[in-house]
Amino acid sequence: MAERTHYYQGVGRRKTATATVRLTSGAGRYFLNDQEKPTPLKITKVFESVDLLKKMDVSVVSRGGGYSSQEGAVVLGVARAILELKPDLRSTLRKAGYLTRDSRSKERKKPGLKRARRAPQWAKR
Repeated sequence: MAERTHYYQGVGRRKTATATVRLTSGAGRYFLNDQEKPTPLKITKVFESVDLLKKMDVSVVSRGGGYSSQEGAVVLGVARAILELKPDLRSTLRKAGYLTRDSRSKERKKPGLKRARRAPQWAKR
C-alpha cells in the first residue's frame, strides 16, 4: 500500500486565474501542473520571509488567466498553505503583503461603448 504523505493546501486567485497549492515536506522542488519547473522568484521570496526555503515541496494546479496572474494566484495559495502549516506566521505574511487578495480584474464592457469606458469617437462634421 502506498504511503500517504500529509500536505497543507491553499487556494489563491487573481483576475481569472486560480491556483490550488499543496505543500509537502521535501527539498524545495516546484511542480506546476504535474511538471517540475524552476521555482519562480516571487514564490521563493514567500518562503524566505518565513525561513522555509528548501524545506517544502510545492505542487501547484493552475488554471485560467495569463502567466503573471497565475503567478500571483500561486503566491496567495502558498501563503495560505503556510498559514495552515504554521498559523503563528500570519502577522509576518500579512506585513509582507502575501495574504492580500488582489481583487483587480477586467471591468465589464458597457452597451453603447467600445470597451468598458472607451466611447465611440465623436465627429462634429
